[in-house]
Amino acid sequence: MGTRSKIITLKIDGRDIGAREDETILDLAKQNRIWIPRLCQLDGLSIVGACRLCMVEVVGWNKMVPACATTVQEGMEVVTNSDKLQEYRRMIIEMLFAEGNHLCAVCVSNGNCELQQLAHDLGMESVRFPHLSARDTVDMTHERFVLDHNRCILCTRCVRVCDEIEGAHTWDVLGRGVNAQLVSDLNTPWGESPTCTSCGKCVNVCPTGALVENGKPIGMMEKRREFLAYLTKMRGN
Repeated sequence: MGTRSKIITLKIDGRDIGAREDETILDLAKQNRIWIPRLCQLDGLSIVGACRLCMVEVVGWNKMVPACATTVQEGMEVVTNSDKLQEYRRMIIEMLFAEGNHLCAVCVSNGNCELQQLAHDLGMESVRFPHLSARDTVDMTHERFVLDHNRCILCTRCVRVCDEIEGAHTWDVLGRGVNAQLVSDLNTPWGESPTCTSCGKCVNVCPTGALVENGKPIGMMEKRREFLAYLTKMRGN
C-alpha cells in the first residue's frame, strides 16, 4: 500500500482550506471554485508554468509564484486576486496581443478563444505596447489542419498532448525568446510529417486560433478538451 499524503491547512483569499501536501495552489483553487487565470495549464497534461498568468502572492514571500507549479505548505496564506496581480496579468495578455496577430474580428476562433476570453475577463481595453507586426508563415501543407504561427502563444499544450497522450511527439519548440517557434518533426512542413497521426488532439487543446481545422467557418471552432483527463486515466490503468 502506498503512503498517504499528509493533510495540512492553509488560507486562500482568507478562506481556511484543507489540502493534501502534494497538491498545488491551482489544484485547491479549482476545487474551491476560486478563479485563477491560466493558458498553458490543462487537466491531463504535465505542468510547465509557461504562461505565468496564474501567478499568485503568498504572505511573507518576496516574490509571486505560479499557482500551477507551487505545492501548498502548512499555514500558507495565498492571495489570488489583488490590484498588483490584476495589473501583472493584464500586462501579460497585452504583450501576447502585441507580439502576434490576434485580430479577433477576422480570426476563425473568434468567440471560442481562451486568449480573447481572458482579455475580456481581465478588463483589457487596449494594448499599451507597440505591435511587432507579426509576419510569420502559415503552414497549410496538412490535408486537414492549419498552423498559423502568428497566432501561436507557445503555451506548448500541443507539444505535451502529442507527446504524453498520443505518444507521437510530432511537435516541439525551436529557438529561444522572440525567435522561438512551434515546429513539427525537426522543422519540416506539417503535411510531410512521418509521425503525425492526424488525430486532431493538438488542435483541440490549442487556446487560440493557431491550430485550426481547415475550412471550418467562424463560430465552429469550439474545441473539446474534456477528453484529456479521461484519456490519461485510461492509459494509466
